[in-house]
Amino acid sequence: MRGKRGAFMIFSQRHFSYNVIAKPIGPVCNMACSYCYYLSKKYLYHAGTHFRLSEQILEMFIKQYIESNDTPAVTFAWQGGEPTLLGLEYFNKIIELQKKYSDGKQIINALQTNGLYIDEFWCNFFAKNQFLIGVSIDGPEKYHNRYRKTSGGRGTFKKVIKAVETLIQFGVDFNTLTTVNRANQHSGRKIYAFLKEIGSRYIQFIPIVERQKRQADKKSSSQTMAEREAAIAPWAVEPEAYGQFLIDVFEAWVRADVGETFIQLFDVTLENWMGIQPGLCLFSEQCGTALAMEQNGDIFSCDHFVFDAYKLGNINNDRLIDLTQSDTQIEFGKNKKTSLPKQCFQCNVRFLCHGECPKNRFSKTSDGENGLNYLCSGYRNFFCHTAPHMKFMANEIFHGRLASNIMYNDNMGVQRAQPFGGVQGQSPCRGPGGSAP
Repeated sequence: MRGKRGAFMIFSQRHFSYNVIAKPIGPVCNMACSYCYYLSKKYLYHAGTHFRLSEQILEMFIKQYIESNDTPAVTFAWQGGEPTLLGLEYFNKIIELQKKYSDGKQIINALQTNGLYIDEFWCNFFAKNQFLIGVSIDGPEKYHNRYRKTSGGRGTFKKVIKAVETLIQFGVDFNTLTTVNRANQHSGRKIYAFLKEIGSRYIQFIPIVERQKRQADKKSSSQTMAEREAAIAPWAVEPEAYGQFLIDVFEAWVRADVGETFIQLFDVTLENWMGIQPGLCLFSEQCGTALAMEQNGDIFSCDHFVFDAYKLGNINNDRLIDLTQSDTQIEFGKNKKTSLPKQCFQCNVRFLCHGECPKNRFSKTSDGENGLNYLCSGYRNFFCHTAPHMKFMANEIFHGRLASNIMYNDNMGVQRAQPFGGVQGQSPCRGPGGSAP
């Protein structure tokens, strides 16, 4: 999750360390979203488990996380489930512990919420402690309420809109997280216009790619990439529809909103065109620096791989820094590149996607090899469509000018864009999907 304070600014200085997504309440939530892959994580633990990170483990985590990140600023990401269910007192304790162990470092807190509990008391706390808030909203009411409902089946749109209005009222930095799913996949421009209308200027689009076993089994509803018997869930986005969704949003953004509205995927695409380390692990050549901690201190390789096979240890018994630098975790990170199928290594847009997230690599290549990303065709269409524009913006920045100049170029940058070396100089896409030009 990224917020207003420069995190969306593409070329600000970055320090390379590691991140832990903290799940202090585990999978407990006051909603029952159809597509949520995290609700089933309660089955990893014994019946009757008290899903709440104890104060003892919380203090241990905060202390070790600050000490082991050799950076001037340390970002804590609080997610769930729904973290606000822990209450304000719990988060006041977090602030107290962070101050105790900050050791002169800047502490940044980011919290992802469904918005149902956000009121003036929460917003006053967020504003006072400079939290960056991510609000989950899937577009206008008919799209949002399709999958984002309470456990009783009621829509949540009106409460989320009220939360956004209250965040704005109190001057809280926020961004929006919008899933792209089967219900809204053909409405890119409409959803983008809506998000701008409600005041969002920092936007994330997350494709819903979930699978289910062909024989229903609640306890195994979220699958690992190796389980070939799993079928695509009925709410999952379709690959080419996702690509077109991104293209539709990009066409609206590139003509009017460059430098004013920041869309995470567009940021990281431009970063890869510039040859800089992207700020999102999905589109990095390797991964392994974004771990997850469950409510009992269990540490997993990644938020999307909270399975027994990817458990690294527990903060009660293991030092956090040792787990992040373990041979197991290093191999996990390298495997993102080494496990790519041959077709990906021949692809002329690999430098932009790097196969995206390994959790989505369960399709077959044109020659029948396993390991192709399910969203490959959609991403390829998006990267090819935007290549001339991205090259133009990268070229502007490379020469000390503004990327927003593309909005004032009659030809939208296609004619004036010139290569400036490295992978950035590659030609726009040609040839069949997934193949080299």
